[in-house]
Amino acid sequence: MTTAAQRETAPLPVEQGTPAPQSAPPAASFRGTTTVSERAVRRIAERATTEALPGRKARATAAVRGGRAEVSLGVTLPYPAPLADGARDVQRHVVDRTRELTGLDVPIAHVDVTALTAPAYSRTPVSPAEGTGSSTTARRWWSGRRTPVTLLTLLATVACGALAFDLIQVHTAHRTASAWRVSAVHWLADHGPGDPVVVIAGAAVALIGVWMVVLALTPGLRHRSTVVAAAERVDAAVDRSAVESLVRDTVGDVPGIASVRVRARRRRVTVRTRLAFGDRALAHTAATAAARAAVTSCRLRREPRLRVTVTPDPVWQPPAPSPTPRAAKEVDQ
Repeated sequence: MTTAAQRETAPLPVEQGTPAPQSAPPAASFRGTTTVSERAVRRIAERATTEALPGRKARATAAVRGGRAEVSLGVTLPYPAPLADGARDVQRHVVDRTRELTGLDVPIAHVDVTALTAPAYSRTPVSPAEGTGSSTTARRWWSGRRTPVTLLTLLATVACGALAFDLIQVHTAHRTASAWRVSAVHWLADHGPGDPVVVIAGAAVALIGVWMVVLALTPGLRHRSTVVAAAERVDAAVDRSAVESLVRDTVGDVPGIASVRVRARRRRVTVRTRLAFGDRALAHTAATAAARAAVTSCRLRREPRLRVTVTPDPVWQPPAPSPTPRAAKEVDQ
């Protein structure tokens, strides 16, 4: 005998051959969401950059806003190569790969060319018997001295032109001499060699003369360093700011180095670094080796002396010493 409550709760019979009812799919708000972090986008962009530029590291920043991502890259391009084409190829590849792997909308990737790197050449000198037929010693470039020559020429042209014009007017048109020439003659007649004004003017002229002699005897172009060219009859020079950028980027890749400051001169390259973590002695050795390799790759005519300084950050702490085998054995017991 079945009661009313049992009849209400009893399952309905299912006829053979009739499919069982399926549950309705969950609402969209209960299906979950996929979020791609900015760090993942940044790593994907850096990896895509290394795919476009094999063997070169890149630094990227990313910002994700909803389904849209903005990527900025700092890359080192090879030299010599068209910068516009190289940056455009990297930009296109990074946008396509980041969009493919993340599913985000990447409208554009901002590419910043931070440095140019040339292929490393051997510093072994080439003898004339090997086919060059000329000396392999690169000479320092000499400046054209355009500014001093232009100023001196302009001053001499104005003075000689004014004097010639006045003399022509006096002898051809029978006019009186110009007031400035008469005044100059009277002033020179009234002021002797011991007059203070004459002494100051003579000292100024002497300084200008010494300056002109120095400009004539020195090569100038102090911001450029001569490079040993691999080809014959080729004179090459590199700006010292490019050497500084190359050394800065190379030393910055050393583990533990937080910041790098480089100053390149004709005879010395000074590198000052800040250490964030790691052993100071090992970091100094690695930074010195990296800076030396970067300077050597520039193939300068006279390789400068290298000075590397590693200064720990205020938050830096020396690494804990590793336990000795005897202490480790006592801890295990």
